Amino acid sequence: MVNPGYRHFPGEDWVDPTPPPASLPHVDEVGASGAPLKSASYFIGSLCKEYNEDFMLCKNEDRNPEHCLKEGRKVTRCAIDALQKIQSQCLDEFRAHWTCLDNKNQEFGRCRDFEKPYNECLFKAFGWKKDIPFAPTDKPLIHERTPLG
Repeated sequence: MVNPGYRHFPGEDWVDPTPPPASLPHVDEVGASGAPLKSASYFIGSLCKEYNEDFMLCKNEDRNPEHCLKEGRKVTRCAIDALQKIQSQCLDEFRAHWTCLDNKNQEFGRCRDFEKPYNECLFKAFGWKKDIPFAPTDKPLIHERTPLG
């Protein structure tokens, strides 16, 4: 199998041979592609808000990538935890939604039919809410609207 973007290494994954510093705690990779991450993005954003804000504040202090590795690992752990929770209670709805996103050019608007049961499952299972940044406060959120027609 040829990996797109790695034309110099056809048929093999490239892994950086440089080990991370021993002072950093180990953290697994998130292990999800774009569609599942996008499907879970609003929930990850809400659940991991404090870790994300700490990471961004750290990045503003110093642009050296090593400076914020610990904060970045906390963000990664939080995202992994959120995805595991989603999969533990709403796997079928999650899979249907991200598969739709994958097939429909990552467009939320084309996957509303799958988004509604997915959201409802998460709201019911965990009591989570979906925060959409900069959404108007005087109108229902897009995922709460009734389709016209």
